[in-house]
Amino acid sequence: MQLKGTRLEVNLEALAHNYHYLRSKISEDTKFMSVVKANAYGHGIVPIAQKLQELGTDYFAAAYVEEGVELRDNGIIKPILILHPQQHHLDLCIDRCLEPVIYSVEMLEAFTASAKAKQQQSYPIHLEFNTGLNRIGIDHKDVDNVLKKVSSSPQVKVRGLQSHLAASEDAAETVFTQRQIALFEEITTKVQQKLGYEILKHESNTSGILNYKNAHFTMVRSGIGLYGYGNDAQYDVHLKPIATLISNISQIRTIEAGETVSYNRKFVAKDQTTYAVIPLGHGDGVNRIYGYGKLKVRINGKSAPTLGVICMDMFMVDISAIEAKVGDEVVIFDPQIHTSRQMAEDAGTISYELLTGIQKRVPRVYLTHMPG
Repeated sequence: MQLKGTRLEVNLEALAHNYHYLRSKISEDTKFMSVVKANAYGHGIVPIAQKLQELGTDYFAAAYVEEGVELRDNGIIKPILILHPQQHHLDLCIDRCLEPVIYSVEMLEAFTASAKAKQQQSYPIHLEFNTGLNRIGIDHKDVDNVLKKVSSSPQVKVRGLQSHLAASEDAAETVFTQRQIALFEEITTKVQQKLGYEILKHESNTSGILNYKNAHFTMVRSGIGLYGYGNDAQYDVHLKPIATLISNISQIRTIEAGETVSYNRKFVAKDQTTYAVIPLGHGDGVNRIYGYGKLKVRINGKSAPTLGVICMDMFMVDISAIEAKVGDEVVIFDPQIHTSRQMAEDAGTISYELLTGIQKRVPRVYLTHMPG
């Protein structure tokens, strides 16, 4: 099949490769949680989760209940952790058999009330403890209070404890990271003793998997690694970015010296300039930060920098030195030559932001062969 037009090509075999590589870094007894929040980091939550379930992942993680519902509605039967549940969706969380992360005393009380109203017994929850990221999480000083409330609430049962490493990809922060790990070990030991039964313990993200074996505990969580990035050059060579963003030329124009391109006349031609119009813009996730030459796309194997401001539905690139015609393919990023990480870093941001920002109006096409 010949593919045409704007699309995000997602390679499911590259996803499988990354899954197997990351899984090879943990023991056979350690469970693997696949993070598919934010539309699977922009790649498409349902096809990605279906492939990972086929591969044998033990758990899924989504950010919000709505994401978990979408997974359940599309054949995902593995346990689904909800990382940041909101109180107005707790009943739905229970209805769809999703496991909430309890990150505050208030959330514990609210969820227990919902579970009681729905006549639940021993509904599985995960407790999140803050060990230094200082985002969400139960403070160390509140451990006893939380355990007391859990013990007096037969409606819920702790299935897991979690925390989140703040800088596991940064070698300069090794001491801080080891302190986080030690604090999590201290908390989990105390909680395990008080509860009197075995629970899951998970703190490692992708960089934690790769850099801190002592933080693997009984389960690890991976997001960005599944999609091809290890946050370190030594690991990136073993991972395969799974996405290619492609469009095409919709129009070619030529202007003379002194004429301008795009809004607010920010690009002024010094010489006669030929440029191509590409039907992608900040309404699709190619944000305004990529204007003014900060993005260089590839057309017929040659580099073409952006001109002026990125528009909502299109942007322009200089093709004065490129032989091209309307309809020619335009590669915005790919796994081999110019990755989404490189594109993002060229504009001063990160691949996470670029990938998760690709809007749903960009069609996803799923491939089942390995990239060359």
